[in-house]
Amino acid sequence: MSFIDDDEALIATALNGSSYAWEKLVKRYEGRIYNYGLRLTGNATDAMDLMQEVFLGVYRNLHRFRGDAKFSSWIFRIAHNKAIDMNRRRALIQGRTFSIEDDENGEYLVPEQTTDNEPDTQLSKGQQNEEIQCMLQKLPMEQRLIVELKIYQSQTFEEISKMQEISENTAKTRFYAALKKLKVVMEESHVLS
Repeated sequence: MSFIDDDEALIATALNGSSYAWEKLVKRYEGRIYNYGLRLTGNATDAMDLMQEVFLGVYRNLHRFRGDAKFSSWIFRIAHNKAIDMNRRRALIQGRTFSIEDDENGEYLVPEQTTDNEPDTQLSKGQQNEEIQCMLQKLPMEQRLIVELKIYQSQTFEEISKMQEISENTAKTRFYAALKKLKVVMEESHVLS
C-alpha cells in the first residue's frame, strides 16, 4: 500500500473502505483527543470514554466531512460537543441543571510535554502537572474550553469563535479572564503552601 500522508487522502481512502487508512487516521489523532479528554474530564476513564465517543462519531459521520475547515478543527469540534454532552450528563446525574456558566464539576488536566526521561524529572513534571490540573479545575467550563483550544490545540481566536459559535472578542475576553483567574489561583496556592 502506498504511503498516505495528509488527512484528506486518508479520509478519501477510509471512505472507500480501507481499514488501514481509518486506523492511520485514528492513530494520528487518538493521543491528542485522549489528552484533550483528560484535561476536560479529570480522569483517565472518562477521557477514554470521551475518546471512544469522538471516534465513533467521526466514523459514523466521516462522509459528512466537507473539507471546509481542517480535519483537525472538525474532529475537535466533535470532541468539544461530546465533552459538553458528557458534562451535561454528569450534571444531570448529580441532580443539577446544566449551565456552561456554572460548571464547577467539569475538570481539565493540563499535562506538560517533556522529552526528558529521567525518573526524577518525570516525577517533578508529574507533580507540576497535578498542580496545574487542580488550578484549571477552578475555572468555569467556558474558560477552560478556551484555554484548551488556544493553548493545547493551538487554535486561533477566529477558529475558536467559529467552533464555539461566539464572537472573536468574546473568545479573547474569556481567554484573558481565564488567565487572570489562573494567576490569582496560582498566587493563592503559593501563599497556602
